[in-house]
Amino acid sequence: MKAAFFYKYGLENLQVREYPDPQITDSNDVIIKTKMIGVNPIDYFTVTGKHGLNTDQLLESKPIPHIPGVEIAGVVEKIGNKVNNVSVGDRVVVYNRYYDSSCVFCRSGQEMLCINGGLIGVVSNGGFAQYLKTRAENIFVIPKDISWNMAASLSVNALTSYHCLNKSNLKPNEFFLIFGATGGTGQFAIQLGKIRNANVMAISKKKWISDFQPDLIISNYSDIPLQVKEYTHNKMADVVLNSLGKDTWNDAISCLGTNGRLMTFGVLTGNKVELNLQTLYFKQLQIIGSTGGGIEEFKNIIDLSKELKVKVWKEFSLEQSVEALYGLFDKKRDGRIFIKID
Repeated sequence: MKAAFFYKYGLENLQVREYPDPQITDSNDVIIKTKMIGVNPIDYFTVTGKHGLNTDQLLESKPIPHIPGVEIAGVVEKIGNKVNNVSVGDRVVVYNRYYDSSCVFCRSGQEMLCINGGLIGVVSNGGFAQYLKTRAENIFVIPKDISWNMAASLSVNALTSYHCLNKSNLKPNEFFLIFGATGGTGQFAIQLGKIRNANVMAISKKKWISDFQPDLIISNYSDIPLQVKEYTHNKMADVVLNSLGKDTWNDAISCLGTNGRLMTFGVLTGNKVELNLQTLYFKQLQIIGSTGGGIEEFKNIIDLSKELKVKVWKEFSLEQSVEALYGLFDKKRDGRIFIKID
């Protein structure tokens, strides 16, 4: 098969060449013919080594040469003789976190925190290839009428936002402010906030954000807290989602009202911030980290997928994998990036 893989860190070391086809070696194995791969910052961090692991750790913890790709959708090609949840030919999406089902977190429905788990595409080969082998318990059938782009957005972008809103306990009529509203997770956060009947405020200069029908679009970045104050009649936001990191941290804190919850899961602009503890306790603020989502949440977001949509910027070929990863930081990027595999 063709695959994008690397022997050592660096986008310049990612090559697209022939790679051995995966084989059924366990009765629980499933081989997928990949159709659409979402291009995610996680993939960039994996290829460049900017996720905190050094080269020695990489060699110890991942197959080398390594295939990245954490957002995977495709068609079942082969199955092991004990697989009964999917059939050959099914359209499926991959729940991209391995889990053991037995640790304290798995038993509480938090498989994404499994003590012995890890991300497919990070601790194992991922989706930047024509075929992927994984376990049956990580494979879920998708509705026949949803697009491949939507399917490939479910396991990270949609699920991350869905779990984040669950963890924030966002309620109807609460004020919900989203930094990075036109990013992958931001698009879904708007829609899921509307489904919860919250008052959704989206920060973006992109005109197409109106297609997702937020209640307020903030396109002037000069004084975001003042605009939130005016819109909420001094109450400020009940929940703020900051998926960008350091550069929007101060504004995110300033936009929170009393008993407000700041949700965070992204560090594209940096991960080191300062915090005024007086603000934290005077207003009884909560700062809540969020990551991924559990199996039941994944099933729920698959069910909800018919009500959701995704803005696509570009589809690249597998041979254009490096270009696709660079595209994550293109100032002209206008929606999600995908790798479409023939």
